[in-house]
Amino acid sequence: MIDAIRRMPLLWAMFAVLVVGLALSSVTIVPETQQALILHFGQPARIANRYDPHQDFGHTGAGIVARLPFVEQVVKIDKRVLDFEMERQAVLSTDQRRLEVDAYARFRIVDPVRMYVAVGSERRVAEALRPMLGSALRNELGKRRFAELLSPERSEVMGHIRTALDRVARQYGAQIVDVRIKRADLPSGSPLQSAFEQMRTARSQEARSIRSEGRRQAQILVGQADAQAAKTYADSFGKDPAFYDFYRAMQSYRQTFGTDDTNARGNAQIILGRDSDYLRQFNGQGR
Repeated sequence: MIDAIRRMPLLWAMFAVLVVGLALSSVTIVPETQQALILHFGQPARIANRYDPHQDFGHTGAGIVARLPFVEQVVKIDKRVLDFEMERQAVLSTDQRRLEVDAYARFRIVDPVRMYVAVGSERRVAEALRPMLGSALRNELGKRRFAELLSPERSEVMGHIRTALDRVARQYGAQIVDVRIKRADLPSGSPLQSAFEQMRTARSQEARSIRSEGRRQAQILVGQADAQAAKTYADSFGKDPAFYDFYRAMQSYRQTFGTDDTNARGNAQIILGRDSDYLRQFNGQGR
């Protein structure tokens, strides 16, 4: 054997290279970040390291994968979340506001076979979905007012857009993970200033309405409190009319004679007869 190698070293070297080449071509290495679509004579046969949301990292089937040399071809597809951006587009809201919107979407390939048959690569998936994102944005924002994009309702709007885009993405073997609006601005110039002035006026009207409602509620509460106080007084004094008469007389004396105002004492004189009805409480319980 050794003598044969010495006699024909070039031939044996070529044979060794061929064996090594066949060995290397019979396996492929699939990293954790990719899924491998195995094509048998150009037709999808099986998938290695396929995306599964329920599998733990490190237990997904990545690593060395066997294949038939010259018969099977390996197409590697990204397993990670990918994204694409939409070019700025003009959208008309329901309150006739022309908006300039920038948005982006994030997606992942969940069906490599469908993706390969439909478009062939992840890049083409992004290219196919980009105009669909613009269409979904126009359809949804066309049903909304401009103010809703500045309120908590914006998350609901984005959810509807993501759902609509996801239905289209499934045709390409993709799943839409998220959709976000980066900017939604009014065109610069008069339309923008007009919108700001309208928003300022609307907020001022809302503030006046809130203050008016607050005053109305306050008047209602004060009226209810006064009515309750009057009822309480009436119930209490109705149990002892004589005491009520005495209490009212004492209040009148205090106001008349100024006994609670030290600065006013001695500044006025009142002359009344001993039989005056006004002084009846000084004569034995009003008798």
